[in-house]
Amino acid sequence: MPKRYLCGEKGAISAEFALVVVPFLSIFMAVLGFGLLLWTSSALRYASEDAARCASVKTTVCTDATSTQNYALSRYEGPNLSPTFTYTATGCGHTVTGSATFPLNTGLVNLSLPITVGACFP
Repeated sequence: MPKRYLCGEKGAISAEFALVVVPFLSIFMAVLGFGLLLWTSSALRYASEDAARCASVKTTVCTDATSTQNYALSRYEGPNLSPTFTYTATGCGHTVTGSATFPLNTGLVNLSLPITVGACFP
């Protein structure tokens, strides 16, 4: 009777699926997380570039550092991470830097990745 159970192949697919599903879902979640990370970085860069241009060209809208930072926050269209923007008028012209902390959850590993971008418009 025990030999019959050792030679049987019933349930082999279920066992193989159980071994493969965890790494597959972890890789899938990591790809989604990195895609969201790239989108966040792109949204931060766009908001920084647009605010630097606003400080240089639209002087009636972006009159000082506070209005430029608020303009950058209004132009940010990424995930809700509460980004912070800083404005300086030194260096190459009008510089706006944006930063946020991105929580990357792959299913097995949880990371907090800092994102910092900068833009300068003469």
